[in-house]
Amino acid sequence: YSAASDDIQHIDSLLLDLATLRIATDDFDNSKMLGKGGFGMVYKGVLPDDSEKNKELDWGKRFKIINGIARGLQYLHEDSQLKIVHRDLKASNILLDVDYNPKISDFGLAKIFGGDQSEDVTRRIAGT
Repeated sequence: YSAASDDIQHIDSLLLDLATLRIATDDFDNSKMLGKGGFGMVYKGVLPDDSEKNKELDWGKRFKIINGIARGLQYLHEDSQLKIVHRDLKASNILLDVDYNPKISDFGLAKIFGGDQSEDVTRRIAGT
């Protein structure tokens, strides 16, 4: 047994075949297009109901996710050497690993503060 082979099995379970993607996106219909990312067009899709997966996200796991996000923000705001304000925190910028540990992503709009800086004045709106 190795951790690497276990990771590969988890990755395989996340891969979707083209037929499933076509159904989920109405054959990549323009109405499902969200925009263009670094690797091409991005579509919104709805996957078929997998009732077993729906049962996995009980309130205990939800609390673990919420608590993990809060700990991540506390680290960014108070505990890291550079103080970082994300400015675009939303559900789609939270990634979950196979154990439902949250990771904050997409720091494109983040603002970095100096070590002793506690406030800043901005003149433009950023984030959602």
